[in-house]
Amino acid sequence: MFRIGFGYDAHRLVEGRLLILGGVEIPHHLGLEGHSDADVLAHAIMDAVIGALGMGDIGQHFPDTDPAYKGAASLSMLKTVVRWVKRDGYRLNNLDATIVAENPKMASYLPSMRDRIAQTLEATASQVNIKATTTERMGFCGRGEGIEAFAVVSLIATDTD
Repeated sequence: MFRIGFGYDAHRLVEGRLLILGGVEIPHHLGLEGHSDADVLAHAIMDAVIGALGMGDIGQHFPDTDPAYKGAASLSMLKTVVRWVKRDGYRLNNLDATIVAENPKMASYLPSMRDRIAQTLEATASQVNIKATTTERMGFCGRGEGIEAFAVVSLIATDTD
């Protein structure tokens, strides 16, 4: 038995915040606005996994009104989601995710993101694919107003090895 989930997240770029994507700090003059560290990649992945489990969405489990998540590292929240995956008798089969940002350029950071996310998901790097693209200066990402991320995950039952 396997399950598939899709996730999406977007945050506005603002001054005075660190830019964290996939648990990796990326040098940039702007960071993502949000209640936690605003890691859109981690949030999209969490939303995809939560969806695959049929448990609603990230906002139901990690609301931005809860002071416990103020400034929280999103990969720590993803670890909680991984516990739910194991509790329900699944493991990651694979993850494919895309970051959409005009700047900064992401290529040199993608391997580190993949490795951090794979470790958090208790998976191998070959089970995780992280890529980045631009919108050729179209839309809010293209104008440099924000960054968005998409993720698709498949989970497989642990008793089907």
